[in-house]
Order: sequence, then C-alpha cells, then structure tokens
Amino acid sequence: MTGKVLVAYGTTNGSTARIAEAIADVLRKKGFTSEALPAGSVARVTPYDAVVIGGGLYAGRWHKDARRFVRRHGHDLAARPVWLFSSGPLDASASERDIPPVPGVRKAMSRVDAKGHVTFGGCLEEGAKGWVARMIVRNGKGGDFHDFARIEEWARRIAEELVAGEKG
Repeated sequence: MTGKVLVAYGTTNGSTARIAEAIADVLRKKGFTSEALPAGSVARVTPYDAVVIGGGLYAGRWHKDARRFVRRHGHDLAARPVWLFSSGPLDASASERDIPPVPGVRKAMSRVDAKGHVTFGGCLEEGAKGWVARMIVRNGKGGDFHDFARIEEWARRIAEELVAGEKG
C-alpha cells in the first residue's frame, strides 16, 4: 500500500466537508497521503489505496452526491478498504450512542463491503441553504453538534486498520 487515502463527501451546507477535512488531516498526521474532495468531483478512485465516504443526512437519506459516488464507483470501491460516515443529528445523540446507518447507507455498505460506518453529529447554522434548513435554524433547532474528538478517534482507528492490513 502506498498509503493514498481519499475522503469523498456529499454536503449541502459544508458540515460534512468539515468532518471529511478533519478525517483527512488525521490520516496525514498518521503518515498517509490523504485528501478530502467533494464526491461529485472525483473521476476515479483507482489511484487510491483506501476510501472514506461521507454524506450528510437529510430526512433520513444520505446526501445524493455520496449515493451517486457509491453507485458510480462501486466496482472499484469493492476492491479496496472503504469506510462510510454519516453526518446529521442536530443534537448530542451521535456522541452519546451508536446510531445505526440509515437503510440507504446500509445498502451502500453492502455494495462496497465497507469495513465500518459511524454517524457523527451535524451542524446547521444561520445562513444555511434550503427552505427546510432555514426553518430548522429559525425554530431554534440548529446548532453545531460536531464532536471532533470522536471524529479524530475514528480516523485514527482507520489509520491503525490500514497499517495492520499492510502487515497482514
């Protein structure tokens, strides 16, 4: 393994992109060449040894760019280690307990034989795009529920699994 890891993400308001960047940063600190890119901008996954895919959750569905990414690159993704993450709950629930993947993410996990999935808290703040998002913020239900310590710990576990896979 050359240690090249892609962190692809689907986001509407940037929250999932911030998580993807944090994951890529941890992987770089652990010695991997890692980049976080919008899922829709990735033409090929074959240059990468491993892939992490993240998507924001909207009304119980994974972001369309993340779903399309898995469909478009499914064959090549199945040939390398893949992890998935979701971003979304606008409360502390994701930090308090394991939230299982929504049905569409479970399907994606199966398609690419993903090594794991985690749901992280989301972030929805003033200036969010979309009528529903603006209503959520206006009604006081928004906020920043990112738990970067948890995100970084998950990324460190991915790095450990990749190193163990090289030795095994």
